[in-house]
Amino acid sequence: MTGATPRERATRLELPRRALVVGLARSGQAAALALARRGVKVIGADRGEPDTGRLAAAGVELRLRTEEEALLQGVELVVKSPGVPGTAPLVADARRRGVPVWSEIELGYRLLGGTPLVAVTGTNGKTTTTELLGAIFRAARRPVEVAGNIGRPLSGLDGLDPDTWVVCEVSSFQLEDIHDFHPRIAVLLNLEPDHLDRHESFDAYRDAKLRVFENQGPGDTAIAPRGFGPLPGKGRLLEFDRADPLPAEPAIPGVHNRENAAAATVAARAAGIPEDAIALALRSFSGVPHRLELVRERDGVRYVNDSKATNVAAARVGIAAFEAPLRVILGGSRKGETFTALADDLSARPATAYLIGETADEIGSALESAGVSFRRFGELADAVRAAAGEARPGDVVLLSPACASYDQFRNFEERGDAFRRLVEELS
Repeated sequence: MTGATPRERATRLELPRRALVVGLARSGQAAALALARRGVKVIGADRGEPDTGRLAAAGVELRLRTEEEALLQGVELVVKSPGVPGTAPLVADARRRGVPVWSEIELGYRLLGGTPLVAVTGTNGKTTTTELLGAIFRAARRPVEVAGNIGRPLSGLDGLDPDTWVVCEVSSFQLEDIHDFHPRIAVLLNLEPDHLDRHESFDAYRDAKLRVFENQGPGDTAIAPRGFGPLPGKGRLLEFDRADPLPAEPAIPGVHNRENAAAATVAARAAGIPEDAIALALRSFSGVPHRLELVRERDGVRYVNDSKATNVAAARVGIAAFEAPLRVILGGSRKGETFTALADDLSARPATAYLIGETADEIGSALESAGVSFRRFGELADAVRAAAGEARPGDVVLLSPACASYDQFRNFEERGDAFRRLVEELS
């Protein structure tokens, strides 16, 4: 529709006759099912053998991604799961053929039509801020759904009341292939080096994150840290800072969480939420699993699950949240980061590191240079047992890996659940 705004085009979505969904994890399955429910002939392609019972029951044709040439025959749209890089041969071939490639959030946004959307992105704090915003809307008795990179995929939302808002956590992977995705309120929390194994440079990562603003118009709101600099799009800029006055002090501890609360407060005000509801939610919101989650206190030792710290910046925030001596479990799969700054932080305080995963040698080299005591372990269970055995009353045993989890676990949630179970089993 020539001359239409992204929001107008979203409310007039013309569905393809045949679509290919590449990657069948949670968001890919949601996209395939959403299209199939609307009468689209859907092919679902994955490298492995995911749990596809619901897809087969919905009439989705299941194929392996190795059949690349045949998969694109007659396809009018490719929907790419966030875990699939844009350089994947099947995706690159679709672009060469002129077949549109959408991210799952692009599809979800278009299927939702004119539903008002708050999109939250940044390197760290996305999940906490998204859930806090959901709590603020609920405190104001405003209908809200929390979705996106957290919990329910955007394309899995159906039959929403017209007054419902959606608060959506969005990652750089999801933002790579947006076209019309247009949040009424877009929030950037922070930017630190992350996912450099995928984006190859910080500039490319930054550009992907900032795409959240690019389709905004003068009636929309763009929220960023004070002094961040110019943003794409034409949204009205509002800024926040951790020192901003708030309607109430947040219940969740740490200066990083005060910054998250400041961002959420600005976004809530932009959505018309009254101050008393914001204050109520700030005082009552207790945080999210796997982010500085106190699992247990045993013999005077606190055990804290910070498995969501999947990059160096997040782990540094977790470490800074405690003044007590630390026994910190670090390591996992590579993301292209260096560990010098993390080692420097640990060298300035009483700390011992317990290293796991494929990055153990790299982290160990940085710690050795900084004079930090450490030991290497193959598995998380061995590291937990060693840390528990050496901890003294007043210590904190902290899982804050500074790395992704894919060398040993399916995701950071599974890693955090394993830590929680191991701690609960200590006798």
